Amino acid sequence: MTEVSRVVDVPPEAVFTVLADGWLYSGWVVGSSHIRDVDENWPAAGSRIHHSVGPWPLHIQDVTVVKAVEPGSFLSLEARGWPLGAAEVGISLAPHGAGKTRVTMSERVVRGPGKVLPDAVQALLAKPRNEEALARLADLATGKYANRKSAQP
Repeated sequence: MTEVSRVVDVPPEAVFTVLADGWLYSGWVVGSSHIRDVDENWPAAGSRIHHSVGPWPLHIQDVTVVKAVEPGSFLSLEARGWPLGAAEVGISLAPHGAGKTRVTMSERVVRGPGKVLPDAVQALLAKPRNEEALARLADLATGKYANRKSAQP
């Protein structure tokens, strides 16, 4: 399993607001190129984001499914991109000082060709991608939080 973390200068609920908006998924998930549909009850367990992975015209259409959710603190996903396979992704949010959040993302391949790769090789491939995903998630959460605060009287 590969794990990365990052401290974001907003509270956990601000980060979870981005995770709970399925239409923002391709804005922070590296490799996701287009969102086709989001189930109305996202991010409830069993709900799906219907997305494309990869560059046009070679993109793959598949889904990401919520496996478990604890609003404001945890989201477990199965991200699919067949024929490449599927990965189990966990995103945990924990308060980290005043108004900050430690975001931790874990990933492990559960199906497909990547499953036969040794853990060290999987980590070499996943770690930089997931670090970039957390950087994008941090930017979205920080921007949305700043806009919300400035809109308050």
